[in-house]
Amino acid sequence: MEIKPEIAERIAKLEEKFRNSGQDLGSYLDGLLYDKYLTYWDYINIDTLLSLQKTLTHFPDEKIFISYHQITELYFKLIIHEQKQIIEAKDENAAFYIEKFQRLNRYFRILTDSFDVMIKGMDREEFLKFRMALLPASGFQSAQFRMIEIYSTPLENIVAYDIRENFSSENSIEELLENIYWKKGGMDLKSGEKTLTLRQFEDRYIESFKKLAHEVEGKTLYHTYLDLPEEIKNNSGLINAMRNFDVYVNINWPLMHIGAAYRYLNKDNKTIKATGGTNWKEFLPPGFQKNSFFPNLWSEEEFKEWGKEWVENKFNTEKTA
Repeated sequence: MEIKPEIAERIAKLEEKFRNSGQDLGSYLDGLLYDKYLTYWDYINIDTLLSLQKTLTHFPDEKIFISYHQITELYFKLIIHEQKQIIEAKDENAAFYIEKFQRLNRYFRILTDSFDVMIKGMDREEFLKFRMALLPASGFQSAQFRMIEIYSTPLENIVAYDIRENFSSENSIEELLENIYWKKGGMDLKSGEKTLTLRQFEDRYIESFKKLAHEVEGKTLYHTYLDLPEEIKNNSGLINAMRNFDVYVNINWPLMHIGAAYRYLNKDNKTIKATGGTNWKEFLPPGFQKNSFFPNLWSEEEFKEWGKEWVENKFNTEKTA
């Protein structure tokens, strides 16, 4: 059988490639000969993926709830994937960083735009029933979201706002993590004790968070930006992309959760506890937390108004989303 010249050329290049790496091309060709054709369902692991939506109740809308949260975690994984590339980059130009932050923003835009699935896509009465089978689990326990925060900025920037001025990079990672803003969301307001949700979360992940914080100490997205050459650091496209990321994560994302909480957990001026007992009215509003990954990219006036307009117009009313 005659071998076409373009095929012979490719075989020669393959032979050179494998020879240079000490491998035998013939063995790899045998592998191709005996291998089965790849299928979409095998590559994506469709059967496994679609088997993971294991609900705990008979309510149909629980399927929506668990599926959306699993999709969210997959997007978080992609976000962390991009963050690592930014942190590990060497001698890249402005276009590289802009593209990476645009990817981050695209993922969060998809997540926030799709949050109507949570706000409007479930029957309220069904949710209030099947949520009782989820206790004490809570979206508060998303470790990947906490990792996104740790990759993004020094821990002193996300210490609880009312005590933030008392902390700096001089404090140990352990001290900063002990006073990080989200811990307040897991405290019982009446007793002042940690909820079971928070205790479970810390038992499972706090050591991992400490390890990660040590690994990225001085190397977060914010540090990476501050260490860039001036011509890249002052690029308006990069600054805009980073500001958008800050808004998506620290304003838009918690606001979407407040919208869902108001629909499902607020009625007739009465507040229903979240599944993990988290005090969502104190914990979620960005105007209360004032978290910013890149504080030097915002004016003092902008920071004063951080999420304030939404809180004034929505949070202090009796409207549901």
